[in-house]
Amino acid sequence: MLAGNGSLVSEFVLAGLTDRPELQLPLFYVFLMVYIVTVVGNFGLVTLIGLNPHLHTPMYYFLFNLSFIDLCYSSVFSPKMLLNFVFEKNTISYVGCMTQLFLFLFFVISECYMLTSMAYDRYVAICNPLLYKVTMSPQVCSVISFASYGMGFAGASAHTGCMLRLTFCNSNVINHYLCDILPLLQLSCTSTYVNEIIVLIVVGINITVPSFTILISYVFILANILNIKSTQGKLKAFSTCSSHIMAISLFFGSAAFMYLKYSSGSMEQGKISSVFYTNIGPMLNPLIYSLRNKDVKLAIRKSLIKFQRKDRF
Repeated sequence: MLAGNGSLVSEFVLAGLTDRPELQLPLFYVFLMVYIVTVVGNFGLVTLIGLNPHLHTPMYYFLFNLSFIDLCYSSVFSPKMLLNFVFEKNTISYVGCMTQLFLFLFFVISECYMLTSMAYDRYVAICNPLLYKVTMSPQVCSVISFASYGMGFAGASAHTGCMLRLTFCNSNVINHYLCDILPLLQLSCTSTYVNEIIVLIVVGINITVPSFTILISYVFILANILNIKSTQGKLKAFSTCSSHIMAISLFFGSAAFMYLKYSSGSMEQGKISSVFYTNIGPMLNPLIYSLRNKDVKLAIRKSLIKFQRKDRF
């Protein structure tokens, strides 16, 4: 059947994480638990921040958006990934694959810039505390978050638009558990030169700009912390950044590791390492920000007390 863009492929088959039958059921339960923890953790954090007025600050506004992105991001591919473990052949339509690719890239790039926004927020809070409320006003926070989503939309549109111009006419088996750029390019019957150029440009921008911004922000933060005379003051300043440092290390570290594996030519190692990037990161983010954050712990306790009081009456 001819697909809408002139391609001879109307559907793809997702090869999944592994083809070893004895691992299918155990992996299904493992990734089901990962997905449940991801959904509960991120939805819980979104709800908690939304319902507690004392968390309506710039820092938690960006955390709200980060949790929302992680919730949507994991839901783009996790259900299809889980089906791959229980069905012998897991198919996805051409349109469904391109939609998944777009949404996956949109949320990944948006998360990249949302983490960057959080670095800038920490810079202003530590280096210019007296101007913090003015600099990080609700209007400014809204503009920054919309810009993050805008960069995600632009990057996803560029990649997906270039993918739509390709023709897929031979094999339709994607050697992955989701529709990603590199596995799809391997299936193209036509030249992927333009796509590769776009990948270099878009990925280059989306790595350079956030990395440079985060690096500069933390250079100034570190310099400011070192100028604080009291040890307690240094520890307090550093503690406000520790969760964010862990989150960006997890996100950028796992992403770099995944693409290094892909660039080495090993698709099998690449898709296994991508689990840390696509599944583990969104699961750990709410745990990192809730277990290491006094405000979130306090909000959780207050919410539990409210629910207990309601149950009594």
